[in-house]
Amino acid sequence: MSIESQLHPAIQALIARIPKVELHVHLEGTLEPELMLALAERNGISLPYADVAEVRAAYEFENLQSFLDLYYAGCAVLVTREDFYDLTLAYLHRAAKDNLRHVEPFFDPQSHTARGIDFDTVIGGIVDALADGERELGITSGLILSFLRDLPESSAEATLLEAEPWLAHLVAVGLDSAEVGNPPEKFAGVFARACALGLHSVAHAGEEGEPELVTRTLDTLGANRIDHGVRAAEDHALVRRLVKERIPLTICPLSNTKLRVFGTMTQSPLAVLLRAGVLVTVNSDDPAYFGGYIGENFRVAAEALGLTRDEILTLARNAIEGSFASDVRKAELRSELRAM
Repeated sequence: MSIESQLHPAIQALIARIPKVELHVHLEGTLEPELMLALAERNGISLPYADVAEVRAAYEFENLQSFLDLYYAGCAVLVTREDFYDLTLAYLHRAAKDNLRHVEPFFDPQSHTARGIDFDTVIGGIVDALADGERELGITSGLILSFLRDLPESSAEATLLEAEPWLAHLVAVGLDSAEVGNPPEKFAGVFARACALGLHSVAHAGEEGEPELVTRTLDTLGANRIDHGVRAAEDHALVRRLVKERIPLTICPLSNTKLRVFGTMTQSPLAVLLRAGVLVTVNSDDPAYFGGYIGENFRVAAEALGLTRDEILTLARNAIEGSFASDVRKAELRSELRAM
C-alpha cells in the first residue's frame, strides 16, 4: 500500500493544493537517472551504468559521505550551459506538479569549476532556466551560491569573486557537503564578505553534526536560516533560541531517513520542533537520489508523524515567512495559502 493511500483523503488533497515554497533543494541533486544518461550520451561521457535501473540500484546509501561520492560522480555529465539549463528546468517542471510557487535552490559551482567548467557556464544555464520557469510556470526564485565545506576557505573566496558579476541573480550564500570535520569557523571570512555584498547567509548544520554546531553556525556565520538542523531538538536551550529568534529550519524528511540520520520517519523530530514553535519547513534536498520531491516529503511526514491540517498549513506558511522573497511576493503567497 502506498504512503498516499494511507493518508486521509482530505489531508492528501490539502497537501496537493497548498502553494509550496522550497528552501532546501540542490539543483545537482535533482539529476534524475534518465537525464543523467541522456547528458552522458550527449557529452560523450562514459558512466558505469548500463541503464536507468542500474543507476537507481546505486541509490542506496550508508551515510552522507556514501551519497556525496555518487552525487559528485553524477555531476560529471553536466558540461555545457544547455546541460545546466535542462537540469534546472526539468526540476521546475517536476516540482510544478506539486504546486511549487517559489524556490530558493542551491548550486555547487566548485563541483564544476574543479572539472574545468567555466563559472559563467554553470550559473548562466541555471539563471536562464529560472527565468523561463517563472515565465512559463509562474515559479519565482532566488538562487543560493553554496560553498563546499570540505574545501579550503580560499576556494570559497575565489568562487565568491567569480560570482560578483551575477550578484543580481543571487539571494544568499550557503554551506554544504560533509559537516563533520569542517566547522563553520573555517568560513567566517567569506561569509562576512558575502554579507557585505548584500547577500543573506544559510548553512547546513545539525544533520550529522552535534547540536552545538547549529549554535556555532548561527554565531559565527550569522546564518539567517539553518539547513536540516534536526539535531537541534536535542538541545532545549537551542530550541528556545530558534523560537525566539525565528530562525527557520529547512528539514528534509526523506533525506534524513535515506541517509540514516534516523532509522525511520517516525523518529524525525520535525513534529516535535514544529509543536515547540520552531519555524520548521519541509523540503526535498536531493529528490532524484532520495525518492521524492517536495509533495512526497509532505506526504511521508504527514503519514508518519500524524500531522494535522493546521500543522500542514503552518509548515507551508513557515516556508513563505522563512524565504528571501520580496514582501510583495510573500503577500501573494500568503493570499494563495489563505484560500485553502
